[in-house]
Amino acid sequence: MSNYEKIIPIANKITKKYDLCDHCLGRLFLKQLHLTSNKLLGKKLNQKPIEKCYVCKNLFDNLNYFLKLMLDLSADYSFKTFSVGSMIKPSIVDRDDFIRSLYRLKGIDSIKADITKELGKLYSKKTKKIIDYLDPDITFTINLKDESCELHSKPITLFGRYVKPERGFSQKQKSCDNCSGKGCRVCNFHGITEFDSIEGVISKLLFKKFGGTTTKFTWIGGEDKSSLVLGNGRPFFVKIQNPNKRNIKLSNVTVDSIQINHLKLVYESPKKPFKFNSTISMRISTESQIDSKSLKKLKVLTTNPVVVYDKSGKRSEKKIFDVKFKQHSKNMFTLIIKVEGGLPIKRFVIGDDIAPGISKILDTSCVCIEFDFLEIEVQ
Repeated sequence: MSNYEKIIPIANKITKKYDLCDHCLGRLFLKQLHLTSNKLLGKKLNQKPIEKCYVCKNLFDNLNYFLKLMLDLSADYSFKTFSVGSMIKPSIVDRDDFIRSLYRLKGIDSIKADITKELGKLYSKKTKKIIDYLDPDITFTINLKDESCELHSKPITLFGRYVKPERGFSQKQKSCDNCSGKGCRVCNFHGITEFDSIEGVISKLLFKKFGGTTTKFTWIGGEDKSSLVLGNGRPFFVKIQNPNKRNIKLSNVTVDSIQINHLKLVYESPKKPFKFNSTISMRISTESQIDSKSLKKLKVLTTNPVVVYDKSGKRSEKKIFDVKFKQHSKNMFTLIIKVEGGLPIKRFVIGDDIAPGISKILDTSCVCIEFDFLEIEVQ
């Protein structure tokens, strides 16, 4: 006796007592027969026309409605792969479980899995997009309870550099007061309401090019609002949540005097702190008068690492590779150093929990008036 002949009595017993649509009936025996279409198998097994399916209440007849929701929602997105998830009424799951338990049917796909599978096939056929349940570009969540659909787009991450040739731009942008940066209607779900910082300028450009909701930056070092960032610029990583576009040709651009260069898509932001060296120019004023002989003492900075103590008690060391200086007056000079990234410049000059500090080496109170980044090298 073939497997098909074995299931006929069970199928007849079920359909005699319960009205099941072709999808729900076929699913009960599909894997056992190693077939691919629930509907075709169910059509073959069903001995009578039905008005309403006991399990799904004819939900499968309404899949085109959800397909249209998916098509409308994804119309403005560019992507290659997708997946479908769903939420269904508990009562449907209960009836499905009841039938499988009553007739001792095992190893069967759930009705939830069947619905998402059918919607995936319909959407793929209509759009020629590829189903990918491991790492899709976009994910649909179908809510069969309230007949709605949500779309989530996989984040993209970019690497780039910015040059800041004018003073007055903060690096970071203040979060939206209403949502504290999470994204709400007040800030158009961007998490920020103003775009007057480095973060704001870059975010605005990326929202224009890629769409999306919020951005999350990983900065390779930082600077003051009054600092310049010159040379090749400061490197950064930025993740865009829910982008509409995924693969856009990028070119160097200048926005509000900020130059944004070398933008490219990367796999992800670094998980560990990035190692980098910075060449920094500091304009320093001194309480006591100084001369060139005193300034030569600063060469000692290249012999041993600078020790930095954080408020948390953490200790770190920063190596200085090169020291240059130029005296402007008896109480003013410029110091240029090449140093490992992460040295707090103003504390270094004052000597606040840093050894040795500039003030200690020169034996006079020193203050950093301003500091600029001439070059930043990623190791």
